[in-house]
Amino acid sequence: MFTSVDAALAEAAFGADAARWPLPAAVTPRQRWLRAVAAGGQGRYASARAELAPLYRRAGRDGSLACSTQASFLRQLGWHEAARPWDGRALALAGPDPEASADALIGLAADALGVGRFAASARALARAAGRVDDAGELRLRVRQSWVTAELAMARGQGSAAVGHAEQAVEHATAYGSARHSVKSAVVLAAARCSAGDLDGARAVADAALDDTQRLGMVPLQWALACLLTDIGSAHHSTHATAALRDDCAETVRRRGGVWSVR
Repeated sequence: MFTSVDAALAEAAFGADAARWPLPAAVTPRQRWLRAVAAGGQGRYASARAELAPLYRRAGRDGSLACSTQASFLRQLGWHEAARPWDGRALALAGPDPEASADALIGLAADALGVGRFAASARALARAAGRVDDAGELRLRVRQSWVTAELAMARGQGSAAVGHAEQAVEHATAYGSARHSVKSAVVLAAARCSAGDLDGARAVADAALDDTQRLGMVPLQWALACLLTDIGSAHHSTHATAALRDDCAETVRRRGGVWSVR
């Protein structure tokens, strides 16, 4: 049976209440995972890792999701190679659980993509596809679309990337998660940029930047500020977006994140 704490943490992690802080204290494994996801979305990595730490060695779904989440935090900070063992452990712990194993495989695809192993990334996505179908979770379809779009971008397939990113936006809207919707907008802006549609990329990125500021999503705010510093914003000067980028990076450091120097 879910409690009011479960509901509050789920709404912060995967619903509309992404800006909530402080969060209710977590007691159960599920609550710890939800609290970690919500804290990580705000760039509060030290708090998130503290919630996940008791879960890493648990068998089955709880341990698997915790390891996948730790891997995602590492990727957000640029540590794709370091994320890979965590996703591998997540897959080993997942067992027959389709959601946990799909999460791990999508993570492995993102890890491989981040170090230029495009064929390995495609294989992991292919392995994940059936498990995503079995799980029937929109959250997984959003993540699958993100990584598929990013792989297309890396391969220079801009039009295909836009199509997959638009699918992510559709799935995220149906899912109802503010964080997934904003991240999908980040991917769509990057995809449009890769396809040569800079005006379209700016429009999406500027709107998403407003959302990240309203919702306290510091890591995604940093990503958008980086993009807009490169391509220009319709509403902010390059100096302003560069300053915002640097402020977000420093906030992440204060909250326990360690950026990759690669």
